[in-house]
Amino acid sequence: MTREESPVTHTKRIDVEVADCGQVYLLDEGDHEPNGRPADSPAHSVGLVTAEGRGFASLNIATLWGLIPFTVTVADQDPGADLDGYEDIVEISFDSPSGQVFLAGWLMDWDDEKAHDLSPLLSGPGTYRLRYHVRGMAEERCSVDDHYLQIWPAAQHDPAVLKTTSIPFQHMLKADRAAG
Repeated sequence: MTREESPVTHTKRIDVEVADCGQVYLLDEGDHEPNGRPADSPAHSVGLVTAEGRGFASLNIATLWGLIPFTVTVADQDPGADLDGYEDIVEISFDSPSGQVFLAGWLMDWDDEKAHDLSPLLSGPGTYRLRYHVRGMAEERCSVDDHYLQIWPAAQHDPAVLKTTSIPFQHMLKADRAAG
C-alpha cells in the first residue's frame, strides 16, 4: 500500500451517560430530523440500529441507564468488521448533512457537555455506513469494548446483519421484521 492509499482512521474511547431508554444517539451537528428520510430510501432498521431520519440514528445498548463505554472509529474507508470479537454485528446507512456528528445518551435534560464530538467525518457531508458491534446483550452489561461503532463513507444501501448470536438481538430482529 502506498502512502496515498493508506487508510485514515481515528478511534476514540468514550463514556456516554444514559439516564433511561437503553439507547445512545448518533446526531448530525447541523441537521438531525427524526423521520426526515426520503420516501425512496431503503428500510432503515436492523434491530440494534435504527436510522430515524436524516442525521439521526439510535443504537440499542445492553442496559437501560448508566455510564456506557463506547469505542468509535471514524475512517475514510471500510475498517473491517471484528467478526471474532463480538456476538452481534449490523450495518446501516446514515446521512450526515454537515459532516459533523456527535454521540449522546438519552438524558432527562439536554447537556451539551455530555455529547461527544466525533467530528469531522473524513469525507465531509454525505452518506456513511455505520457498523455496530455489540457483546453482552444477554447479560445486560456494558463493559469496556462491549459497544463498538465504525463510521466510514459509503453509498446508500440496505441494512445488513453480519453476525447474530445473542437471544436479545434475535428477538429485536423478529420484532423489526414483524413491524416492517
